[in-house]
Amino acid sequence: MTNAEYGYSTDGRTFFMMIQDSFRFSCNFQCYSRMILNYQNRNRIITRNTDTNMKNALAILIVSGILVFFGSGTAVLAQNSKPVYTLERTISLPGNGGYDYLYVDPVTRHLFVTHGSTVNVINLKSGKFIGSVTGLGEDHGVAIDNSLNRGFVSDSRQRALVAFNSQTLKTIKTIHLKGEDEDATILDPASGKVFVFEGDSKQAEVVDPKTLKEVDIIPLGAKPEFAVSDGHGHIYNNLESSSQIAVIDVHSMKVVKKYSLGPCHGPSALALDNTHHRLFTGCRANKGLTVVNADNGDVIQTLPIGAGVDADRYDPETHLIFVSCFDGTTTIIKEESPDKYKVVQVLKTHMGARTMALDPQTHNIYLSSADFEKTNTGYHHRMVPDSYKVLVYKLNNN
Repeated sequence: MTNAEYGYSTDGRTFFMMIQDSFRFSCNFQCYSRMILNYQNRNRIITRNTDTNMKNALAILIVSGILVFFGSGTAVLAQNSKPVYTLERTISLPGNGGYDYLYVDPVTRHLFVTHGSTVNVINLKSGKFIGSVTGLGEDHGVAIDNSLNRGFVSDSRQRALVAFNSQTLKTIKTIHLKGEDEDATILDPASGKVFVFEGDSKQAEVVDPKTLKEVDIIPLGAKPEFAVSDGHGHIYNNLESSSQIAVIDVHSMKVVKKYSLGPCHGPSALALDNTHHRLFTGCRANKGLTVVNADNGDVIQTLPIGAGVDADRYDPETHLIFVSCFDGTTTIIKEESPDKYKVVQVLKTHMGARTMALDPQTHNIYLSSADFEKTNTGYHHRMVPDSYKVLVYKLNNN
């Protein structure tokens, strides 16, 4: 990252990154104070030409500012003796290759896990692997239309949306699309259409799940990431390359608004509190979760998260927001009110566990990952063969 993204000098940026890392270990005020003193002794917060009194004053201001900016989340982490979520079990899955979205079908209680050239399916009642959608190229997003017993998965290698029988998992049709880099895929209840978001083509293609034909293309003007529907005529879509949220009218099939997201840069993950009209966008460049008013685009609050965010989910019953990151952390945030949020846990998961799904019935969260080869310098992104799995985390009764 550049210095400008942090708003600090190189040394200040290093210090700030250490502060962010300290959230994972429930660092308290004394911990921050020791960190400040260590940096004072090494002259790393400010330049060497500044006198000692100024160093002390600035150190106090930095500590105070950090505690105020990051809010009560730090205090909660330090005070809570019992974590909100803990690991319940691990489910091993067959095959190798990359992985992307997970999707929980609340009707059939099946979990769809995209993985290389297959979609693995887990029965959530038994917790067992029950089968796969096979014959794909490189799969990404999944959507299910239970009224038709049809599922849909985007396939960027075939430049297609693949329709399959959601009961038998057999392929019905490969629908070839006009764009490239097929990624996030959702079923919009208001229009009854499937929307496929294409990163390289900077557009969304619309498919009729009944006729299995493409019916429209919506230019977005920037690279899209995840999207959510409010079920009442609007789809909200992260535009990663322009740091905006596009608002799509599903009746006109056009973008009607774009919300700027500063201080969020590089939005990827997106979730919605449909009752209070709040969007939760996970941003990679500044490692933040930004809360946005869905009605007017106002930025309400930004909270710290881990590195490499790729998914977030909102539980309307517990009012918890989950933000999963590649660095092996999932930040759990409590919605105290529509305009007030705090971090309640930084859940240690597994390196690479960046994508996630939420079961609204049990409140379990599911993250997929694999083991990665290590070298003397740390992790490589090369996966260990036959190590792919889904991690299941449960809500504790505090």
